[in-house]
Amino acid sequence: MNDNGAQRKKPPVPRSQLGCGVKNNGMNAPPPKQLLRRFYGYDDFRPGQAEIIEHVLAGGHAMVVMPTGMGKSLCYQIPALSSADDDRSIVLVLSPLIALMQDQVDSLLRRGIDASFINSSLDRATRLARYDALARGQYKILFVTPERFRKDDFCEALSRRSVRLLAIDEAHCVSQWGHDFRPDYTRVAEIRASIGDPTTLALTATATAECRQDIYRQIGIDASQVKLFHQGIDRPNLRLDVIPVYDEEEKRNQLRDILRDPEYRSGSAIVYFSLIKTLQRFSDHLLSEGIDHVSYHGDLPRHHRRRVQDEFMSGDADLVLATNAFGMGIDKEDIRMVVHAETPGSIESYYQEIGRAGRDGEPSRCVWLYAQEDLMTQMQFIEWSNPDAAFYTRLYQLMAEHGEQCRAFGLDWMNGQLQRRSKHDHRIATAISILDRHGVVAGPRPPQCFEVRAPLPARLQDDEQLAEKKRRDQQRLYAMVQFAAEEGDRKPFLNRYFADPAAPG
Repeated sequence: MNDNGAQRKKPPVPRSQLGCGVKNNGMNAPPPKQLLRRFYGYDDFRPGQAEIIEHVLAGGHAMVVMPTGMGKSLCYQIPALSSADDDRSIVLVLSPLIALMQDQVDSLLRRGIDASFINSSLDRATRLARYDALARGQYKILFVTPERFRKDDFCEALSRRSVRLLAIDEAHCVSQWGHDFRPDYTRVAEIRASIGDPTTLALTATATAECRQDIYRQIGIDASQVKLFHQGIDRPNLRLDVIPVYDEEEKRNQLRDILRDPEYRSGSAIVYFSLIKTLQRFSDHLLSEGIDHVSYHGDLPRHHRRRVQDEFMSGDADLVLATNAFGMGIDKEDIRMVVHAETPGSIESYYQEIGRAGRDGEPSRCVWLYAQEDLMTQMQFIEWSNPDAAFYTRLYQLMAEHGEQCRAFGLDWMNGQLQRRSKHDHRIATAISILDRHGVVAGPRPPQCFEVRAPLPARLQDDEQLAEKKRRDQQRLYAMVQFAAEEGDRKPFLNRYFADPAAPG
């Protein structure tokens, strides 16, 4: 037995005998419903889960659109358990967030499921130990980010296994039209090819028909070969409110009253902000009103953020003020309220964040305090996330012609050379991330990002393509304005936005 209580695996077989991508029919394993009872304690699947699992076990590709908290992860976990004990195949999960991996693996280990993750949070000794365990046949489920496939030692270890299922979690990250685009996710087609084009399962709570079509293209599978399982987006227990406010004082007063609503005070609450400085002002005000809380944002040290998350999950803190960095991996059943104190950038982001409320099925309230002035903040974010061709050209020339100065003086100096409008202009961060994706620079952060390796690609010199991405971002923000203007029940608007499940794609 190993440290996780799992049976030790047989020594590795020759690579020529593995057959990368070969599917195991699970005939030596118990049926899915028996595995559900044994490992999860449930007598039956939620609607849609059994059909998805059956399709995947038969080797079919699938796109799953399912509300947050309704059990998407089970759709790849049960197939992972449906292989024989001596089978060296593995389910590989591409996941966007390191913190999310840790929580998922901890939960699986508690259930006696042999799972692990490999990411940049591990020290070298631990990482190498897991590479070795992977190559020897340990782990039924492994979580990694797409960036891990840049590492030759990881790819070598994985090549000793057969990937029976590739699960792409938060699949909207794959699409350039998605709301949380991750450049390395556009390498999924390359990743699939490198591991033998296995059965692929894309999972998300938020993907429009257009976004889904782009996901199919990006992962390299024709849409006709992918079965769509659209479980809808409706969460009947959520009450959606939009309260117009005119200034920050009115917003603070509304928030105070919302948090004191006796109908929703039996559990926890999250208040989301776009800007750290706004969060800090509201935190000071709530403390002066005697409303205890914790705060979570990207300027806090990692250990502090982790402590806040642990306090919230354990119930030691029942109210958290946070930027949108907080929430992924928060699987807490009793969140009774999610409040947006500032305007979200898209319907997709809004829906993801309210999806953290009411996972226990009990009535929960989602409130957006809508001030028109907040739209200006989101418009600025859109500008920062969409550099034009001229900016990419100037940045490339600066690094190519003045590399030594870039390395010596850093990103702040470079930002000053590229533009004079504002020291808070964040286009350079976006641009370097995209250059890294295209292999133009050696990495996404200093000092690797200063090493130019390839010419600037034509796509980043095409103002028409870049302008189209910006226009779509603006359309998503405008959809928030339309959502706010809806009269009565706003849930039909969300259903229209994310498209009829019966529609193609």
